Amino acid sequence: MIGVRVVQKVSSTRGFGKVAPYLVPALDRAVHRLTRGKVLLSAQMLPGLVLTSTGARSQLPRRTPLACMPEDDGSGWILVGSNFGRTDHPAWTHNLLAHPDAEISWKGADIPVTARPLEGKERAVVWQRVLAFWPPYATYQARVKREIRLFRITRR
Repeated sequence: MIGVRVVQKVSSTRGFGKVAPYLVPALDRAVHRLTRGKVLLSAQMLPGLVLTSTGARSQLPRRTPLACMPEDDGSGWILVGSNFGRTDHPAWTHNLLAHPDAEISWKGADIPVTARPLEGKERAVVWQRVLAFWPPYATYQARVKREIRLFRITRR
């Protein structure tokens, strides 16, 4: 079995950042569909969910498998818009800014949620927790000029 540190090291490389945005979500969507929402491949290393948001421009439902950081008290989840260290914000972050009400598939359950972007001191505190949770996020942030967006999602 591959260790967490090896995966963290590989996920911090530029090569991974170029390939992963295409490969990881496609594999996750396929496995999630085949297992009726019970399994995400990427969740074998990090907790994961599938976010269904409303497209900012299209108004259509958009399903995106994402790593997440569950809140310690079970009240919600933190989503990190790292986009694998690519220059632009991921589309799902634009969708949540335009339409904060969404749905997640979490461990086979569909849960209506509301997303709130984190800013200022609150974001700084959560960012430190995120870095302790998955250190490669620091590498992603160092690669880009934009501030990586963080969202807290809670049940509606």
